[in-house]
Amino acid sequence: MVPIGAGSSLHYLVGPAIAFVALALLAAFMRWAFGSGYGRDRPAPAEDELLTRIATLSRRESALALRAVLSDAGIRSTIRCPAAHRADVLVFPEDADRARTLAASFGT
Repeated sequence: MVPIGAGSSLHYLVGPAIAFVALALLAAFMRWAFGSGYGRDRPAPAEDELLTRIATLSRRESALALRAVLSDAGIRSTIRCPAAHRADVLVFPEDADRARTLAASFGT
């Protein structure tokens, strides 16, 4: 192996090449460590034991409107979006019957 001398033309290529390789390795590690997991199989969400689903809507805005109706009736609720174009409205089990009645009159 021949050492690269200070006067050769390869001298100007070695430093940037090492920096590029180091940055590429750092970028690959960051993508692996902090990636969103796109393309990985995600387990299906477990059913909530504490909350009961009363409605499934296709738009988050509709779910927010139903949640406002429930809130006006004194029913605590939350929204879960398990997939694109799907929003579940969840309430506590003791409020489920009243919430389903309101959801039916809401037009879900």
